[in-house]
Amino acid sequence: MGESRRGPLKSAVPSNVVSPVRRCSRTACGRPAVATLTYVYADSTAVLGPLATYAEPHCYDLCAEHSERLTAPRGWEVVRLSDAGAPARPSGDDLEALANAVREAARPQERAAEAGGGKGGGARGGDPVEIGRRGHLRVLRSPEN
Repeated sequence: MGESRRGPLKSAVPSNVVSPVRRCSRTACGRPAVATLTYVYADSTAVLGPLATYAEPHCYDLCAEHSERLTAPRGWEVVRLSDAGAPARPSGDDLEALANAVREAARPQERAAEAGGGKGGGARGGDPVEIGRRGHLRVLRSPEN
């Protein structure tokens, strides 16, 4: 019988409303989702974890701001699951180690004296010699010159 001249793709109405990025479920929030909220009614618990691999009908995707500000009804407990694959935030120990490394790098003269072993205070036979410095950059002279 008669077939339509238009294929299914031509008859489809293009839409710019649907996005490949999952958005926050909160009303009027268009930010990308980073966490998934699930309610466990039997335990009176709200579980907030990393973004689920696919959208569930009874779960809510939340953006970073809404997931940080999440509160539960009175008498409920909020359980926040951490994402093991996400990079950890720097701790106080990390910052202290970084500061110590910067301090150590700022003392090149002391390191050069220690490396020379105290023999004449000069560089070893094959080591370049520092002749100038500007900020963190050094000008080195080849030992052959």
